[in-house]
Amino acid sequence: SLFRPPFSMSIKIMEAHEGLGHFVPDQQHGDVISIAKTLRWFGPKFSPKDVPRFYDISGITENPPIFQKCIDIFVNRYKDAGSNGPTAVVGYDARGFILGPPIALALGVKFVLLRKAGKNPGVLAESSPYHKEYEEANEDRMCVRVGSLLPTDRVVLIDDLIATGGTAISGFELVAGLGSQIYEFASLVCLPGLKGVEKIRKYQDGKFASVPVFTVVDDDTIGDDMSRDPADWPADKQRVVGFMEAESLRVQYKLE
Repeated sequence: SLFRPPFSMSIKIMEAHEGLGHFVPDQQHGDVISIAKTLRWFGPKFSPKDVPRFYDISGITENPPIFQKCIDIFVNRYKDAGSNGPTAVVGYDARGFILGPPIALALGVKFVLLRKAGKNPGVLAESSPYHKEYEEANEDRMCVRVGSLLPTDRVVLIDDLIATGGTAISGFELVAGLGSQIYEFASLVCLPGLKGVEKIRKYQDGKFASVPVFTVVDDDTIGDDMSRDPADWPADKQRVVGFMEAESLRVQYKLE
């Protein structure tokens, strides 16, 4: 196999689709289920982007025991590699900035900010434009500060979600272009129906075909029941409200 076998974990790790190098924990394991059932999602009316389901990572961050379980799954994935493990964790702007730092701290390695174009200070290296699962007014590019990654680094790139794979590939291009080794791409949620992993494998005749991918929860595991769109919300009322009415709306519509 081109792909690194999974290291020892208390949760069984398996290849989601044979030959794709996409590794996932057992979706029926109690820890995975508990994470999935904390990941609420919202439809287009209650989301910042026009997507069918906008997954809300704050369901994890507002629940410390579940957040710890989530971080532990990633840390256990890499810690047994010892001196052959990653030397840097690179987080995608912006929710990779939530997951990446505690993982990097637990592993004793540096965390590097992969920001949208021009958002880092200093001399910057920038990716090619990329496209996401939703339309943006302008093409997106990613950047890192020159000097933050070295040719000797082994890098885990992390984001909250993989959908079409466009965002992931932009980070791959940038990290590889700086001479660093892409150790693995990791994300909390995977949307298999959008075939992001398959697109990564096919990109530029297999340029990143051997990069392992590790995701924790499939969207099917999260399920329809995790929708938190408020029932009976007035059709003419916007989702952004004034703070003076926020508490009464929370009680009336059972917002959480």
